[in-house]
Amino acid sequence: MEKNPTFTLVVAGALQREDSLWLMHKRPAHKHHGGLWEFPGGKVEVSETQHEALIRELHEELGIKAVLESHSSIAEARGDAATDGKIIVIALYTCRHWEGDPRALEGGEIGWFTPDQIYELNKPPLDVVLTGKLFAELADKGLQR
Repeated sequence: MEKNPTFTLVVAGALQREDSLWLMHKRPAHKHHGGLWEFPGGKVEVSETQHEALIRELHEELGIKAVLESHSSIAEARGDAATDGKIIVIALYTCRHWEGDPRALEGGEIGWFTPDQIYELNKPPLDVVLTGKLFAELADKGLQR
């Protein structure tokens, strides 16, 4: 009998500036998916809600204080079971309001891009899925600029 895989829940932020550009984070070369661009974020700890984890992760990675009310879930992506039997699930939230200037605090780099540029960036597979869902959802709502 096959054991049911467990999930690792990850939250990520799609930060959009007033000039309509979106922030992407390039993973440090020594990490898994090193050199690829992703939406910043990380794992949800057992004692956290998704919003709490997102605020914490954006502070740790970018040095900003995200404004909780500015988050709205926009997309989700699920990976296949990894070698440890866990399935990665990433919940992507939009964020348009924060305090501080984002900077890469954990290595790698950050950049601001148009949706077309983001489609062209080399990304991990789940961020490819999230990119498509994010911009399709915003276009459906008439919010993509």
